[in-house]
Amino acid sequence: MAARIENLVTSGTFSLDGGTWDVDNNVWIVGDDRECVVIDAAHDADAILAAIGDRTVTAILLTHAHNDHIDAVAALQAATGAPVLLNDGDRMLWDAVYPDAAPSSGLVDGQVITVAGTELEVLHTPGHSPGAVCFYAPSLGTVFSGDTLFNGGPGATGRSYSDFGTIIESITAKLLTLPADTVVLTGHGDSTTIGAEAPHLEEWIARGH
Repeated sequence: MAARIENLVTSGTFSLDGGTWDVDNNVWIVGDDRECVVIDAAHDADAILAAIGDRTVTAILLTHAHNDHIDAVAALQAATGAPVLLNDGDRMLWDAVYPDAAPSSGLVDGQVITVAGTELEVLHTPGHSPGAVCFYAPSLGTVFSGDTLFNGGPGATGRSYSDFGTIIESITAKLLTLPADTVVLTGHGDSTTIGAEAPHLEEWIARGH
């Protein structure tokens, strides 16, 4: 059975730089009837576990370490025993949530993670945060963009550890070079495609300056 993609929307809060906001997050589950990975364990471990069912979780993959994307990691890992993978550039954000625990291992650009016979390539896309990554599944025609690229433009860069020029460079070099029909599954909100977003690059740049 080929790998499939499942979506779970969970609700909670995002906190950074002294502010807190209510948010809805996309949790993505990629796998088959036997095994899966979870991309971004947000807010509600019980809901994620219910969606997983009796499958083996081979990894918890994190697009970045803002608290709203990782606040269910500890409970999910405790329940499944799955390793937690995060790019080292986001350790300061991780440590703010989990000062007494470390991720299981890092994620590096070009790394390939395989689940249910499907390859997910790690694309390091800093800008929203230093360690932000996307996961590209060529066989599924899909990229999981976290908070790097949304339906309508780049992720936010107005808070600590973020940089607008860097996120534009990441999107240009790593995402807009993907096939135009690649589906972009985001960390929040609706999906889009590379082809739908690419024509707007110049207006994003103008808007960001």
